[in-house]
Amino acid sequence: MNSLHNITQLYVDFFIRYPFVWVACIGLFGLLIGSFLNVVALRVPKKESFVYPPSHCVHCQHKLSAGDLIPVLSYIYLRGGCRYCGKPISPIYPIGELSTAVWFAILAAYFGPVAELFVGLFFVMVLVAVTLTDLKYMLIPDRIVFFAMGVGLLLRLFIHPLPLWQYALGFVVGGGVLYGIAWISENMLHKEGMGGGDIKLFAFIGLIVGPGMALFILFIACFLGTIIIGSLLVSGRWSRERHLPFAPFIALGALFVYVWGMDLIELYVQFIRS
Repeated sequence: MNSLHNITQLYVDFFIRYPFVWVACIGLFGLLIGSFLNVVALRVPKKESFVYPPSHCVHCQHKLSAGDLIPVLSYIYLRGGCRYCGKPISPIYPIGELSTAVWFAILAAYFGPVAELFVGLFFVMVLVAVTLTDLKYMLIPDRIVFFAMGVGLLLRLFIHPLPLWQYALGFVVGGGVLYGIAWISENMLHKEGMGGGDIKLFAFIGLIVGPGMALFILFIACFLGTIIIGSLLVSGRWSRERHLPFAPFIALGALFVYVWGMDLIELYVQFIRS
């Protein structure tokens, strides 16, 4: 117990003395995690192993060297193409790596050395992973979401700023609201509603943030989706017949509200009172 306390104290002292270095280290760690999440997003939907075969070009199947796997920098150095066959590499890979690094750094700077940071970093990992799979395959795999629910439940059992029943209610509200929207859309409006993956993902989000923030996230995600999809339709870059993945909007809204949601609510309350 004393050794754990000493390690925690060292962790806090390092943050207090070198906050920028500490945040940068967490961000660099996020780059490495982002590279791993690319593997998860590429292989889980195809039910492949994370370990075998080793990382390779999806076009020519050539095994990639260590120099080809440096997050973001390899993509820039190779100008977005494979070193061996020259065919283009999807920009999804550096986007996933950079997004993970940026959000890791933001959470490290916002929360500091507290237990909730571990919840936040895991939250980022799940949301980045499902965003990548939805962008690449139009799919949110059950394997990722169910694993996220299990780990999220364990985290919330030990780290819970709110009462535990709030997180349980958040799970029900998050999944239930999206299920209700999907049911109304399909049975009353006769239109395609929310996918099962979106419903399960929102249940996980509710488990992490609680019911109030889950509803706030849904509002922000729908707002972002409306603005971006509307802009694409008006510009002619997207047609109504094409499916647009919703996970990126959910993920962006979830992370934005997770970090700044309470600040936004306080600003709104002050504005109303004034």
